[in-house]
Order: sequence, then C-alpha cells, then structure tokens
Amino acid sequence: MIDRIKKYLIDGEGESLDYKQEISSASKIAKTMVSFANLKGGVLLVGVRDNRSIAGIRSEDEKYMLELAASFYCKPEINLELEEHNIGGKIILECTVPEGEFKPYSAKGEDGKWWVHIRNKDKSLLASKIVVDVLKRQASNKGTLIKYGKNEEALLRYLEDNERITLQQFRKMVNISKWRASKIIVNLITAGVIINHTYEKPEFYTLV
Repeated sequence: MIDRIKKYLIDGEGESLDYKQEISSASKIAKTMVSFANLKGGVLLVGVRDNRSIAGIRSEDEKYMLELAASFYCKPEINLELEEHNIGGKIILECTVPEGEFKPYSAKGEDGKWWVHIRNKDKSLLASKIVVDVLKRQASNKGTLIKYGKNEEALLRYLEDNERITLQQFRKMVNISKWRASKIIVNLITAGVIINHTYEKPEFYTLV
C-alpha cells in the first residue's frame, strides 16, 4: 500500500495521476474527475504539493469536498474510492476515479453549464465536439461500419503523404460541410484508423 503511494510520488503527474495540496473548489476538482472517467480512470493524491512533497490534509474536509464534487458536480455521478495513508506522520488521501461506464462525463462549471473534459498529459482540457462524439460512440458499444467513399480515401491518401490534418483542412480539401467532415473523422477514430491529438489548438489527426 505504502509502496504504491511512493511509486505515485516517484512517477509524477500525468494522464492518470494528479496531485492536489488541498481541495478548495468542488467545481474545479470535478473537471479532473470527469477527465479521468472519460479515459481509463485515474488517481488523485490529496495532500501532496506539485513538487511531490507531502503537505498532509484535514481528511474530513477533503473527503466532503471530493464526495460533493463526485455527486453534484459530475454527470453522471462518479463512484469514488477513498483511502487514507499515513506517510511520515502526515495524512494523504488517495482518491481513485474509475473509468466511466456511461461516457461522456461532464462537470458543472462556474457558469452553471455542463462541460465535458478529457485528460491530456497532466492537464484536464475541455473536450471538442469531435471528442465528445467519439466518447458517445465508444460508450454505445456499437460497431462502426465504415464506407470508404471518395472523401475517406482522400483523407487517408493525404495522411499517407503528410504528417497531420485538421478538421478545417479536411473539409476545405474535399469541399464538404463541417458536420459531414466531423462525422467522417469520428467514424475513422472510432474504427481505430486515425488518432486525434488534443494537446494543440486546433486539434489534429494522424494515421494510427
């Protein structure tokens, strides 16, 4: 158990691990929770500073904020696993967020609206409509039947000769609507033919 926590501290923050010295806002921590749930799950270590040193927590306060966020600021509600650890006389809280069964998960923002977030490296980012549609398609458990028409062929040929393409570049290249271009890209991502990259704006797509 302690060895697992030590490994988390050695590994550093990333796609499935985040440190929080304290939980000051249920709405903010909900963004991290849904970003984990929308991918493969993750762990929040509360009471740990960004430099990996242990600050310790007021466990009941932190537990309340985490449970509040999971229940009222995440949609659907997220079932957390909470476990306390005593490290050198200081208490840290391990909060495990499982991969969601009912994607996409959204967090209630300060504007009162619900927004889908995803994890990219050590950041929780607002998901694009294409990412949201991919999450919906993956959660539906329906297979993707791809009809390779001229637009799909043009996209794949382009990516064989070029490193990447954006949605705007694709729709202009084949002269189709944004809606149609988005649908083709979602189909190809879901089928495992292309990969979406969200760490830049605008996001772009490459061959698998």
